[in-house]
Amino acid sequence: MTVYILEDEINIQKHIIALVAEIPYLQLVGYAADIAKAEKEIPLLKPELILADIQLKDDTSFTLFSRIDISASQVIFITAYNQYAIDALNLGAGGYLLKPLDTEQFKDTVDRCFKKTEQHKFNQYQLEIAAAHYNRSARPKRIALKSTTFTQVINIEDIVYCSSDKGYTTFWLKDGTSILVSKVLKEYEAVLPAEMFLRCHQSFLVNAHFVSKYFKDGYLEMTTGAKIPVSDRKKDTVADFLERI
Repeated sequence: MTVYILEDEINIQKHIIALVAEIPYLQLVGYAADIAKAEKEIPLLKPELILADIQLKDDTSFTLFSRIDISASQVIFITAYNQYAIDALNLGAGGYLLKPLDTEQFKDTVDRCFKKTEQHKFNQYQLEIAAAHYNRSARPKRIALKSTTFTQVINIEDIVYCSSDKGYTTFWLKDGTSILVSKVLKEYEAVLPAEMFLRCHQSFLVNAHFVSKYFKDGYLEMTTGAKIPVSDRKKDTVADFLERI
């Protein structure tokens, strides 16, 4: 856990540095004896734990923390003035220690903050894993197409475009083959990835990866040579979609 020390009494500052050095999971990244220096360094260093005196020569650390973002840090206040305790607790301090420091109390308070930080990191990690899993699950890579005689599983990325006619949808694939299924195009538009497939016409859904040219007079040319109409009301949508590729 990275640590920053804000203390203007040099002997006490050295004592805190020595205490930090005795705790193996702590890494000192900086220290200051005045608010002006700390105001520049803390936002850059982003320490996970700040050990701060309250009353310093040029201002209070309360004033400093009202001016900079310390939402990613825990704060342990170290002071000789007990009257600041309520203000410290209202600020959401991770701990409040009185001078002279009791070594065991110091280590216990730091340990509590460390465990809280590690739990937060673990929770964030779990959320990232869940999000990654969800994203993988939410974007199917294959799709099953049921014709009158068989069900064929194909890779979504192999679909060049889909066309519809009288309640049927035809999937045109990059190998030149096609599959006719008895479902309307709208059902597949809801399933296929929106970042990949574009509804350019009431009867056509195209895979943008296979678009070769867009002619503004109203059609798309695919890499396979197929020409797909673009309806008048879809022209701006198609242009905007292709600009984002």
